[in-house]
Amino acid sequence: METSGELRFDYGEATPERLKRQISRLTGMTSAQMSRTASEALAPIGAHKAHFVVLAVLDEAGPASQAAIADRTRIYRSDLVAVLNELADGGWIVRAPDPDDKRRNVITITDGGRARLAEIEAVLDGVNETILAPLDPGERAQLFALLGRVNAHLAQR
Repeated sequence: METSGELRFDYGEATPERLKRQISRLTGMTSAQMSRTASEALAPIGAHKAHFVVLAVLDEAGPASQAAIADRTRIYRSDLVAVLNELADGGWIVRAPDPDDKRRNVITITDGGRARLAEIEAVLDGVNETILAPLDPGERAQLFALLGRVNAHLAQR
């Protein structure tokens, strides 16, 4: 139900049982609520989840072309340009010509980008705690394992 531009989810007794058994509906509703929670937490520091994803990829995998970053992050290439522009404007990444192919750039995380990544990650750690509050450590591990298996299965299709 949409009210005043805000999505509201009711998964209580009034929800028909067959709706409660639809995994795509439940995960879609959960995803929307988790995204909203993360966006609200990141807004005060002027960050977005895409900033975290790109910085994490560059920190862990090293410098990469824009195409490689798009493939690793699954951010659409057209959307990635805006994310890279924001990160470059903040001094968190640098673009430099690829020595092997002058037609493309290599994107590298800066020291400031590593600090920004740590800042964003701390906020997202708090988001994880908020989201996973009803689960104990074993249930959290199980949830991650099960979702990982489902994602791997769907990725092979």
